[in-house]
Amino acid sequence: MHTIDLYSASGKLEVGYNKIIAHIKTLDGQSVNNSQMTWAPTMYMGAMNHSCPYSPLSLVENTSSYFEGYIIFQMASSSPDYWEIAFNYTIAGANYTLKGEVEVIAPTRRKVVAFKGDDSVRYVLAMVEPSSPKFGVNDMIAMLYSTSDMMTFSKVNNYTIKIDPRMPDMGNHGSPKNVDLTQDAADKNYHGQVNFTMSGYWVINLQLLNAQSGVIKGEQLPPNSPTNSSIYFEVEY
Repeated sequence: MHTIDLYSASGKLEVGYNKIIAHIKTLDGQSVNNSQMTWAPTMYMGAMNHSCPYSPLSLVENTSSYFEGYIIFQMASSSPDYWEIAFNYTIAGANYTLKGEVEVIAPTRRKVVAFKGDDSVRYVLAMVEPSSPKFGVNDMIAMLYSTSDMMTFSKVNNYTIKIDPRMPDMGNHGSPKNVDLTQDAADKNYHGQVNFTMSGYWVINLQLLNAQSGVIKGEQLPPNSPTNSSIYFEVEY
C-alpha cells in the first residue's frame, strides 16, 4: 500500500494550532501523484472519543503529492489515551484508508482554551499568531470554533475577542496600543494586534463577546489585578 509522512514547522505536534503537511508515498518511497485525500483526527479515551477542529486538506502549491492543512488539538496524548489520524484517499479510482497514532505533546505555554460559555455552548479558541512573538506590536490571529457533540466543529461568526496582555512577573502591568480581535471577512479567522512592551512572560487575558456584545466567557480585569481571566493565552520571548 502506502505511507503518509507528516511534517510541521517544529517537527512535532503540540496542543493548540498545528499547520501540517502530509506526503503520500509508495512503500518503496516513491511519491504518489494526483491523489485525493481527506483526514479526520480522533482522540480515543476508553469509552469516550472526541475529535477537534481541523481544516480540509489541499495540495501544496506547485506539488502533486504534498497536502497541507491544520489541526487544533485541545489536549495532549497521555497513555492509555491517544490521538489517531485517519486518512481516506483515492488513487486512480481506487479508495484506500490509512490510520496512524500520533503523539501530541503539551507546549510550555498555553495556546488553546476549550470551555463551555455562559450560553452553554462548547467553544475551542486557539492562537495562531504571533507564533514568533517580538518586542512591540505583533499581529494576532485566533481561530474560534463551537461544537455540540465534540466530533464536529464549526467556525463561529461575528464575535469579538477582547485582549488584555499582562506581565505577572512585573506587577501584572499591561500595555497600550492593543487591538481587540474581530472576524476577517476573507479567512473567517479573528485578527487584531497585541503589544509586548518588554521581553519576558506574558499572559494574554481574553474575553469572548457574541454578536450582540454579550459576554460569553472571560472577565474584564482591573489595573494591576493579581489574577488572570478565566480564559487566556501565554507567550514568552
